[in-house]
Amino acid sequence: RLLILLALVLALPTAQAEKADRLKPFVFSSDKTGLVDAVNQRTELLGNVIITKGSLLLRAEKVDVRETRDGYHEAFANGAAGQPVSFRQARDVPGEAIDGVADQLEYDTRTETVRFIGNATVRRLRGTAVAEEVTGAVIVYNSRTEIFTLEGGTASPNPNGRTRIVMMPRAQP
Repeated sequence: RLLILLALVLALPTAQAEKADRLKPFVFSSDKTGLVDAVNQRTELLGNVIITKGSLLLRAEKVDVRETRDGYHEAFANGAAGQPVSFRQARDVPGEAIDGVADQLEYDTRTETVRFIGNATVRRLRGTAVAEEVTGAVIVYNSRTEIFTLEGGTASPNPNGRTRIVMMPRAQP
C-alpha cells in the first residue's frame, strides 16, 4: 500500500524528464583513463567523470557505459570514498529538476530509469527549493511515470535502515 500511495503522491503533477534530452548526444569527459571498445559497444572512464545529455548531468569517479544492440545505453557509475555519484536532470515542468546522490548509480535509456544504490537521496526541486525528498538504501526513479520506489536496508542513510519521505507544502497563492 505504501508504494501505491507513494506513486500517487509523487506523480503529481505528472511530467516527465525533459523530452528534448532524448535527442541530445551523450558527452563524456574524465581526468584519468578512458577506454572506448567499439567491438563490444562499451566506454569506460575513470577520474572525475562527467556525462551530459541535454539537461542530464551525471558525476562519478568511475563510469561504464554500454550500448545495447538496439541503440539504447546503460550506464553504471560508482563514487569514491566521501564522494558519491550525483545525478541531475530537468523535468518538462519549467524550473523543476530531479537531483540525487548515492554510492552507485545505474541509468537505463530504454526504460528511462535511474537506480540510486547505497545511501541514496533524491529530491524534486522547484527552482532551488526542495519540493520532495526521498531517502533509502535503494531508490529507483522512473522519469516516464514519475514514480519513485524505495527500499530500506543497511545501506540507508536513515536510522535503522528505514526509508524516509519528506513532502513540502505548496506555496499558497
